[in-house]
Amino acid sequence: MAIYKQSDYEALRRRCVELSQTGWQQAAIAQAFGLTQPWVSRTLKKYNQQGPTALQEGKRTGAPARLSTQQLSQLVSELNKGAEHHGFSGVVWTRPRINEVIRKLFGVSYDPSQIGRILKKVGWSRQLPQCKARQQDAQAVAQWR
Repeated sequence: MAIYKQSDYEALRRRCVELSQTGWQQAAIAQAFGLTQPWVSRTLKKYNQQGPTALQEGKRTGAPARLSTQQLSQLVSELNKGAEHHGFSGVVWTRPRINEVIRKLFGVSYDPSQIGRILKKVGWSRQLPQCKARQQDAQAVAQWR
């Protein structure tokens, strides 16, 4: 089976219809392009039902957002108050903690793996802790050594 880029499929669908209209069998079309026969069959069926617009590349929208832009702004405001303000021990925000705040504020829950995507959307990025304390005195450390 051949590997095609997403942008190639519209041209493939058009070519499948052209070959079908000249008398080619579905199996022969599939074999010629390295496609599966069911894919060719679905393409031709869709063309027969909807016409030429069925061959156009459609935008894949995905699921609708569960949080509005306004809710995302409110989330950022709440997160800026700190983790301790929301009842967590320590100041570090983790994905499960952020998910808990989202659930409490908006009644929506996400898989923790998706929290990073939401944070990126609002301009936050993953931060790694520094290897040394900010308040560390370099001279005192050198003297101690």
